[in-house]
Amino acid sequence: MGEERLRRLRDRVRPFPDFPVPGVLFRDISPLLKDPAAFRTLIDLLEDHLRVSHPKIDFIAGLDSRGFLIGPPLAQRLGIGFVLIRKKGKLPGPTESISYALEYGKAELEIQSDAVEAGQKVVIVDDLLATGGTMYAACELVKRLKAEVLECLVVIELKLLKGSEKLKSIPFYSLLQYD
Repeated sequence: MGEERLRRLRDRVRPFPDFPVPGVLFRDISPLLKDPAAFRTLIDLLEDHLRVSHPKIDFIAGLDSRGFLIGPPLAQRLGIGFVLIRKKGKLPGPTESISYALEYGKAELEIQSDAVEAGQKVVIVDDLLATGGTMYAACELVKRLKAEVLECLVVIELKLLKGSEKLKSIPFYSLLQYD
């Protein structure tokens, strides 16, 4: 994959201790997004991975909100469409929704009911996987529409939180891993 290209990305991820609460080390991708060469490298690496791993994808689905930054350029490169998975109340028209537990309460995600069709193949994209609750909920939404989740794809995985275990049998890929 090119350790030099991964290092370029890792160098553009900025740590913020004690954000959003004490004891949390936040991994900020803003510097990566701000650097056009690094952002292009990010999309190149994700594209390369998907072309090898999944030659037939119908849609990229992006999670609210940073998945919206990564998903559209990746979908465009692959010549496929992009669909939104949003926080409750943000999408017009008929939607499918799911509630899921957070460490501090509950949240809900939605997808438009006609976003994907039965049998279509979807890759779900976000910037980071922590506990895996949001990503798992997104997978369940796509499955409710009878589409197939090919893979969950993130830039950063926080390994200590074991979020990928929550995804069970759903294939998962991360570019950068942190303990």
